[in-house]
Amino acid sequence: MEQLFRPSPNSFKNTFCVFQEVLPIQIENLKLQYDSKSGSKYFYTKEGMFRWSNHWGRLANSKWRLEPMEPETDSKFKIGYAAWNEFYPDNADEELYYLEANYSKNTVNYQHKNNPNYNYKAILRTSFETTKKIKQIRNLLTLTSWAKYFEYDDLVDLRKEIIEQLIYTNKTLDEIKREL
Repeated sequence: MEQLFRPSPNSFKNTFCVFQEVLPIQIENLKLQYDSKSGSKYFYTKEGMFRWSNHWGRLANSKWRLEPMEPETDSKFKIGYAAWNEFYPDNADEELYYLEANYSKNTVNYQHKNNPNYNYKAILRTSFETTKKIKQIRNLLTLTSWAKYFEYDDLVDLRKEIIEQLIYTNKTLDEIKREL
């Protein structure tokens, strides 16, 4: 009889992880190992975890995000996969997070400093500071009312200039706006 791999339940507490969306065929031959009260289903392998769920983001004491497939699937329930080495420690006190802007998609996301793609240029912040900057950047990306106070030739360039300073410096949004 094949022995199932089962991690310690405490190994997920206070973690940050970015799951990659996968197709249902990926879990077809796997045995369901945990069915949460909230309706999420978990499938463990020696390499990592598959999670089938309709909710992602803040989960109890962890932050788990799903990167959707392109093109995005229509299903409300999504299956995400993450290798065990992609679960990073999380807490409210340390400066663990940096921001990444995707200007073609008009989005901003946070990443963990232990992410192998971190280039050590973006400023690291606490969870609270990161959340505040994300809100500011999302407003810059989606609203235009703030721009009426500036003289500019290209709104896209102005947005990018402000956002880059929010990501790569410790300046406040007000300081950046005053300098422009």
